[in-house]
Amino acid sequence: MSGYFITLEGIDGCGKTTQRRLSAGWLREQGHEVVETFEPGDTVLGREIRALLLGGAHVPAAETELLLFLADRTQHVREVILPALERGAVVLCDRYTDSTRAYQLAGRALDASVLEAMLTIAELGTVPQLTLWFDLPVAAAFERMRSRVAGGEAASRFDAEHQAFHERVRQGFSAIHAAQPQRVQRVDASGDAQSIQQQVRALLGRYLA
Repeated sequence: MSGYFITLEGIDGCGKTTQRRLSAGWLREQGHEVVETFEPGDTVLGREIRALLLGGAHVPAAETELLLFLADRTQHVREVILPALERGAVVLCDRYTDSTRAYQLAGRALDASVLEAMLTIAELGTVPQLTLWFDLPVAAAFERMRSRVAGGEAASRFDAEHQAFHERVRQGFSAIHAAQPQRVQRVDASGDAQSIQQQVRALLGRYLA
């Protein structure tokens, strides 16, 4: 596998999707083939799973939610991520296994030993070489989410979660960063898009050199 797998993580409203797009453009200018992707929902099957997960019509049990995310991931790795890596592309993935750890383990308080075993199965041995964690206080993220909705963007079921849930998720990401500081690099996401992008480019330049 000759490509490079980079994941972008953080609480809702942290700005990682904008940074994925900016980073992809910059990396293409540097001569890289870049595949932009995301979870959940970047396969045909995944789009159906995404509708179940993020729509508000049905609220799944925490365990059901986990299994749906993992089903989406396995299909995503098999259809999108592995083929791109095998041909040497840089894959920028908006959410991956660390989101499951932060949202389902820290946020939903699911059993850690069971969760880790299932994550190992779902990712098919495909672990990111670099994870960019966009860290932002929850209050600031809520402001951004409110602005997005006011601008006409549909809110997801996770946007409607109470603040304490998002605080637990942020703490979950912080714990992952503390446990794996080489792979997981913290990006201060409190500034504007360009200042955040400068941090990202510095990290990408270091890891992809």
